[in-house]
Amino acid sequence: QVQLVESGGGLVQPGGSLRLSCAASGSIVAIGAMGWYRQAPGKERELVANIISDSRTNYADSLKGRLTISRDYAKNTVYLQMNSLKPEDTAVYYCNAHVIIQTGSDLEVWGQGTLVTVSS
Repeated sequence: QVQLVESGGGLVQPGGSLRLSCAASGSIVAIGAMGWYRQAPGKERELVANIISDSRTNYADSLKGRLTISRDYAKNTVYLQMNSLKPEDTAVYYCNAHVIIQTGSDLEVWGQGTLVTVSS
């Protein structure tokens, strides 16, 4: 009923930048928080950043200062600008959203993931 589609991943050199996008589609009444998680091989999935409004954002401490999360509310899209990337940032990045559907239910929805590889 609701899908999240990520894009923007790829190969980047250390110190480089990427901008990830995630668009939500389907029978959406409203979206609460949207965010990004990542999972590296052999590690647990972890929060990267999330956003409720432009004035309410949250970043992982280890990534703070290198990230900017933003939303286009009209397009149901969230963006993650990543700068000064390091090899340890290599992971599959997953979009996450809390979506209100017509029944009034609040669904937690995940995208399929986009791979970010930071390597020289």
